[in-house]
Amino acid sequence: MENRNFYNEILTEHNVHPEFKHDLPDADIVLEGVNPSCGDDIWLKLRTDGDTIVDGAFIGDGCAISQASADIMLGMVIGRKKDEALQLGQTFMRMIQGEASEEEIESLEDFGSPASVSFLPKAPSLRELARRKT
Repeated sequence: MENRNFYNEILTEHNVHPEFKHDLPDADIVLEGVNPSCGDDIWLKLRTDGDTIVDGAFIGDGCAISQASADIMLGMVIGRKKDEALQLGQTFMRMIQGEASEEEIESLEDFGSPASVSFLPKAPSLRELARRKT
């Protein structure tokens, strides 16, 4: 139960006070993420300098989990090389599919805090979306 409360606090903080929810007009990478099963629709925007992600933002609508997750992930990838960010994304997908090792989960910082997505009420739809994306 302690992990669940901690994770709920993280989600609530990032949903209520997102650091990266704004437009980024000079983004050179723009990706749309849509979950048709629940209606989430988020545009992820990244600005790079060479191989490094130097800024990022997201816009769009969705549930608290999708909004908080976008905010957390941006905090994790800004300042990293593109290949590091892609590795984090792949590890996250393995986590929500139940295939990540404990070490991989720990590398996800806030995302790995509950060590499982079993605490997320939308975990089945997240797992299904991840299966469609891989």
